[in-house]
Amino acid sequence: MKKTLGAAILAALIPLFFFVQPAYAATGLHVSGTDIVEANGQKFVMRGVNHMHTWYAGQTQSFADIKAAGANTVRVVLSGGRWTANTAADVQNVIDLCKANKLICVLENHDTTGYGEDAAAYTLDQAVNYWVGLKSVLTGQEDYVVINIGNEPIGNTNPGQWTAATAAAIQKMRSNGFQHLLMVDGPNWGQDWQYTMRDNAQVVLDADSQHNTVLSIHMYAVFNTSTSIVNYLDTFKNNGWPLVIGEFGWRFDSSQVDHETLLSEAVARDLGYLGWSWAGNTDPILDMAVGFDPDNLSTWGERIFNGANGIKATAREASIFGGVTPSPSSPSPSVSSSPSPSASTSPSPSASTPPSSAGCAAVYAVTGQWQGGFQADVKVTAGTAAINGWTLTWTFANGQKVSNAWSADVTSSGPAVTARNASWNGKLAAGATTSFGFLGSWTGTNAVPAVTCTAS
Repeated sequence: MKKTLGAAILAALIPLFFFVQPAYAATGLHVSGTDIVEANGQKFVMRGVNHMHTWYAGQTQSFADIKAAGANTVRVVLSGGRWTANTAADVQNVIDLCKANKLICVLENHDTTGYGEDAAAYTLDQAVNYWVGLKSVLTGQEDYVVINIGNEPIGNTNPGQWTAATAAAIQKMRSNGFQHLLMVDGPNWGQDWQYTMRDNAQVVLDADSQHNTVLSIHMYAVFNTSTSIVNYLDTFKNNGWPLVIGEFGWRFDSSQVDHETLLSEAVARDLGYLGWSWAGNTDPILDMAVGFDPDNLSTWGERIFNGANGIKATAREASIFGGVTPSPSSPSPSVSSSPSPSASTSPSPSASTPPSSAGCAAVYAVTGQWQGGFQADVKVTAGTAAINGWTLTWTFANGQKVSNAWSADVTSSGPAVTARNASWNGKLAAGATTSFGFLGSWTGTNAVPAVTCTAS
């Protein structure tokens, strides 16, 4: 997103292959299929916002405020010279702030915005030179930092140049020894309305010798219908290409992005999203925190943080910061364990069933609860003998309903619920554990049910 909203919208309106886990020894955050996973194999789904650090370098409190609002990721605007350059010391401080506030840090170079159309824009090759100059503070941060090589690197003039320029930038990053997860934005000021990124994604992904690049689409006025959003996302899903929504706004008038569809589709598909932006826009309609005040959220801020499919309801902290870590390579949810501001009760106590010698035990715990909704996590432990699979059953007594589950096959028949292991977490050695979770709805009370665990 350019700093001026109107210019970006105007500019935007002018006008089969699957990946597997890379064979190299992945360092830190990396791509696995269409997912981003941590070094331990836990899936990480970005839920966060953009922060315009390069223009507001003194607003360092924003990192803590963004975290307190519920985010697990912040995309940080940097400059290598088009604006006042962010030095290595400053970038180190940004990384430290992200880590101190348990945020995954997506660092992006904004200098490239609109290259080919904006005469002031830098090339992607110049952007790589900036990252090379920062290598001393970036090396060793692969668990915490994603490098977004260049923001919206091509405008609407000759967007076809994006493919070769992006592939070359990725290769130059790798030849300079960067092991980080790389993120690349589409052309057309990030909105790819001429489908250059969509139609050449495989070429760009193949350019990465480490197969560790995620594509990023920016969604504003080009994506003002649900059909345009769904069709675009479907193409990436059907081709097995990793994708995040690196920027998007909200529908403040009928010509703008259909953010409701965007949010619901992102959650349904486990796609990361990063809204634009925390504060400081020249056109403040896209500010989430008015005047950088976390206690004065705008309509947009309230919607993205506290609404359905929003950040607070769907963000889960990265396990590198001490969060729950399931077995290696197991999928994990994008759900926050923190209740929303409207939470009226504390998380309920857990309930468990003892294992038999060759059986299994289950511990059910409500880990987050808010008005009308809750998150539950269930831990399964094998008994004194190894098991090949497990099935849990319970009956809700208070009208609760499961709406979305991860790491298990969960089905319901009225109040009766059955959860069966996924393909990867059924076999457990004696005493070993795994876990799954779900989102649910409730009314009245949200008592913990008795859970029965049966091993096979």
